[in-house]
Amino acid sequence: MKADFSGVSNNSRGAKKFLKSGGGKVQLARIMKFSKYHALGNDYLVLDPLDCPEMPEGIDVVKICHRNFGLGSDGILFGPEKSDKADFKLRILNPDASEAEKSGNGLRIFSRYLFDTKRVKEDVPFTVDTLGGVVKCVVSKGGNSITVEMGHVSFDAAKIPVLGATGEVVNKEFEIDGRKYKYCCATVGNPHCVLPMDSVSSEIAHRLGPKIENMTSLFPNRTNVQFLQVLDRNNIKIEIWERGAGYTLASGSSSSAAASVAHKLGLCDGDITVHMEGGDLSIKIAPDFSITMTGPATPVGVYEMSPEVLSQSVPL
Repeated sequence: MKADFSGVSNNSRGAKKFLKSGGGKVQLARIMKFSKYHALGNDYLVLDPLDCPEMPEGIDVVKICHRNFGLGSDGILFGPEKSDKADFKLRILNPDASEAEKSGNGLRIFSRYLFDTKRVKEDVPFTVDTLGGVVKCVVSKGGNSITVEMGHVSFDAAKIPVLGATGEVVNKEFEIDGRKYKYCCATVGNPHCVLPMDSVSSEIAHRLGPKIENMTSLFPNRTNVQFLQVLDRNNIKIEIWERGAGYTLASGSSSSAAASVAHKLGLCDGDITVHMEGGDLSIKIAPDFSITMTGPATPVGVYEMSPEVLSQSVPL
């Protein structure tokens, strides 16, 4: 089965270039060096422009991220690049070749990579430019804890965006397979749809996640999906279906969105621990709904990928 990019969102620059060119870029047909990290089981490959000046795109991204035929990851972090807005610039690629606006886990991993390569110092704040806005980060505890100021959460339909809605998208309702579900939508620089439930499971995420992600009648850019269970005033549990990546063990932006929804609904206070399959994150919500996220990022290893990976076909 050939790669299908029909579901790729409008912000997928790499995928659109691939469709026009008809294949991967020839100049990538050489050994590429990647640094792999995970953030609570959500793993990314960091590709430094010093090692590869051209960012991979289209089917090349799909092959690199493939769990069986490539190095395997939940995405590629391309950077640091130069920015006139911040200290560093980061590009975030999903495994389906679409480009993400922002990733909380990706930002923590990128911050740890900058620390490990001695571009930033411990406990000294720095800024990162993403498609979803500029964020402030700081690495502490010898690299074992990273704090990211994720920006302000908005529930406004026009900013997310959500089609056919006006004002804040809170406690709305849609129907899937004959059953009605309450949902709230938010953006922290990328779109999220949060479904409060009495209990959550990976089965629910796998069953409903892809349907909601690709509900383009509501979400023109597709959406990340979180299934939210409130445990008490300071603890929530979420299951995650990530746009362009699928079922995910942990997500920083998903944690930020889900915690903000729980706080918006009056179910939680401003300090929230988000429990996920991969582990826990700390989210602090200010009165203006600006978000501070704190959690780990762990190095896995450095890999040199053979150019043969890009020359082979990939079953999807």
